[in-house]
Amino acid sequence: MANGVFNIARGKIGYYLDDAMGLAAANSRLTIVVLSLVEADDTLNNYDDLAALLGGSNAEADATNYARIELAAAAVTYTVDDSGNTAKVVIDSDQTWTSVANDDANGAWDKLIVCWDGDNAAGTDANIVPLTYHDFSVTPNGGNITADFDQTNGIWGSS
Repeated sequence: MANGVFNIARGKIGYYLDDAMGLAAANSRLTIVVLSLVEADDTLNNYDDLAALLGGSNAEADATNYARIELAAAAVTYTVDDSGNTAKVVIDSDQTWTSVANDDANGAWDKLIVCWDGDNAAGTDANIVPLTYHDFSVTPNGGNITADFDQTNGIWGSS
């Protein structure tokens, strides 16, 4: 298991980030989804939308106090470094789920998925594009769970 980019998002992450940062659609967001059952990375990265991903052998966490996290434009930084010929996406702060009970039928959490939702007001899982996946091995125990995002290197970078 590792971190990676979904095939559908390769070469398009900058496009989705411009949109999610309010440069195109007002209702677009990055959405964080946690999986408690997950397929192998080489299978996982082939899904083109969240509905198909969850329709496979993957299961979204359903523990008490778990909910998807939607990130507004102000919570994400997309930087292009022309002199270094790189780009990166940074989630500006760690994200926390509060008092998460271990009542999920699957127990442990395995992957954190960062997705682009083009219209969080009216969209469905079929309209949500998975961008990146990250190992996230946590077993809820009634306490807080924090996703510790790297604010230096970000969740994605090109070189």
